[in-house]
Amino acid sequence: MIEVRPGGRRRIDRVLAPGYASDPESLPLPTLRERRDEAAQEETDLSYLRRLLHARIDIVKAEQLRRTTSTGDEDADSQDVVARLTAILSDNALGPATGSGRHQTLEPTRAGEYRRAAEALVGDANLSDVVALTDDQLRDTLASYGEQEASVSQRRREVQGVVDAFNAELARRYAQGTASVDELLDSQRGSVGGDSSGPGSGPDSGSSGSGPDSGSGDGV
Repeated sequence: MIEVRPGGRRRIDRVLAPGYASDPESLPLPTLRERRDEAAQEETDLSYLRRLLHARIDIVKAEQLRRTTSTGDEDADSQDVVARLTAILSDNALGPATGSGRHQTLEPTRAGEYRRAAEALVGDANLSDVVALTDDQLRDTLASYGEQEASVSQRRREVQGVVDAFNAELARRYAQGTASVDELLDSQRGSVGGDSSGPGSGPDSGSSGSGPDSGSGDGV
């Protein structure tokens, strides 16, 4: 389960902290954009983890279906398992590591760690030997993945709400003329060479291109 730790140092702890998005109207434009970008990166990472879990859920369900429709020919059944695994992984787990794409295209910052977290749920390296699991093990595995997927989806929805709140405030400012393109460009120039002190700055930033210490993978 994904826990949000009050005062924690992870990006998800910051993004879902009570005061992070409670009053976007009071934030300076650079800070508003930094927080929106940080939350968008967290959404991307959670979307990727959710995608990995969906792939593994599909693998277990495919094996359960195979057992109910087995032909009795072990060679044919084994070939069918390989074909199903290849199709599922190609569609879900082995494609480009991108996020939800609701607002912008970002890369997940901790793809490798999320893969290991998903694999560790049932203590199996990659579920490639799914046919060796007993029926009870398959049910337990599916339940474990299902619980984790529900937790990830819940946190993802909460983070999406934060992103939407910041985007709504940005849209309001541009519509009312309180923010301009020139201000946006100035803030971006300042963040390149300046000493930015916003919540999304620094090596632990959650914005696109953030370092290896960002993200919410630890504790998943």
